Amino acid sequence: MTNLIRSPRMAGDIIRKARLARDWTQTELASRMNVRQATVSKLEAGEPATQMAVFFDALTALELELNVATRDAHVNFEDIF
Repeated sequence: MTNLIRSPRMAGDIIRKARLARDWTQTELASRMNVRQATVSKLEAGEPATQMAVFFDALTALELELNVATRDAHVNFEDIF
């Protein structure tokens, strides 16, 4: 699965989609991350104040990793949104 992340909201969407693909509730993901369900909810909502460590804990719990690439200068933003 390859996804583009350019905002906290997009990151949250990816976490939510990965969680749902595993048929996990927010509470189940939170348990695997050792955080409260409300923390997962804020992460999935793209709450900008969410700590980066929470995002990486979610990636770990979901067995995902982050890859960073140079932005393609010819990206059509209408294709993204």
